[in-house]
Amino acid sequence: MADERRSGTAGSFDAVGRVVFGSREGQLTSDGRRTGRFVRLLPALLILGGLVFDSLAPPNFTAVPLFVAAPLVAAPFFSKSRTVRTGIAAVLSVIAMRLSDGTSTQVVPVIEMITVLTGSVLALVINGVVRRGNEQLASARVIAETAMRAVLPTPAERIGGLQVAARYEAAQADEFVGGDLFAVADTPYGVRVVVGDVRGKGLDAVEAVAVIIGAFREAAEQERSLEGVAQRLERALAREGTRRYGLDAMEGFITAVLAEIPPGSASLRLVNRGHPEPILLHADGALEVLAPSVPAMPLGMDLGVWPDRSDEWAMPPGATLLAFTDGLSEARDPNGVFYDPAARLRGRIFPGPEELLSALTDDVRLHTGGRTTDDMALIAVGRPAEGQPVRRTTVKIVGRGDGAGR
Repeated sequence: MADERRSGTAGSFDAVGRVVFGSREGQLTSDGRRTGRFVRLLPALLILGGLVFDSLAPPNFTAVPLFVAAPLVAAPFFSKSRTVRTGIAAVLSVIAMRLSDGTSTQVVPVIEMITVLTGSVLALVINGVVRRGNEQLASARVIAETAMRAVLPTPAERIGGLQVAARYEAAQADEFVGGDLFAVADTPYGVRVVVGDVRGKGLDAVEAVAVIIGAFREAAEQERSLEGVAQRLERALAREGTRRYGLDAMEGFITAVLAEIPPGSASLRLVNRGHPEPILLHADGALEVLAPSVPAMPLGMDLGVWPDRSDEWAMPPGATLLAFTDGLSEARDPNGVFYDPAARLRGRIFPGPEELLSALTDDVRLHTGGRTTDDMALIAVGRPAEGQPVRRTTVKIVGRGDGAGR
């Protein structure tokens, strides 16, 4: 049965063991290449079009707007040297045309040449502004990514005998500061995991993430029950909200799911506080959606206190727990259809957590056409089967424009 799924429903494995779900990847990549080639050729096409138009049109028609447009189009996309070359080519083209028809000393042709020269100089100014803006943006992205990595440090590749892989993927290529979070801790009570989503973005969301993760790391070591950990997170948010004069300063509320995998036990416990339901994938391709028996409100809602209740499932060797934020489950295709991770993963077999996340993130990119609107945090924790090798863990922060067609 497993072999049947591997060769049929499971899709095909590439050279590094990732599962390939679809075939639109090449289409997306080729579309991007075609657009890039057109943009690179556009200034030359404008100049060539201007030359052809001027040679065929009556004398009272002019192609000067095309020559002015060429360096202006090049300015935001090309380097300074290429923008200069485009401007020079446009000016020389106008001079050559007026010399060839013997009108280079007349008033109107001289104004045309001055107009093209002025457009070329303006293109250089625009190019400089764009380059400085890109440098500032690159610096801000590095700072933001460093902040995110400090708040969401890379989990160890193996924690408490379990395999772990995690990803944080930003929706925007230039935006790395978000409110999605994950953390893993090896405690006396087993491996404990938190995955959450702060309402909002920006530095306020990152501060809320830091509060939750700091409280989780402390509570995970000290609290005997998973319910106790959830209550500690609730109290930490309440304290921070009081210090900031209200929970609105702490982004209002946080959805979260807490997991506990006790040592020496093939079981799994969960506390879900208004978060998307995790998925448990078994070694034979079977899949369970881990819905809570009693729905609970998100953290920080300030609507009263109810006792948390954990649910328990069997987690045999070879099984993998997948938890994620709603950036995955609410990702839409161009027709507005939500991505369904359970439907996409059911019946599929993966060598380990890292391959699972690689296949999943590739598949959601294909589903959305690379146009995701929300950040995604994903974590996969696998209980190795006997003889299963240790695999590396990576945490990648990937923007919308980075590696969309990996």
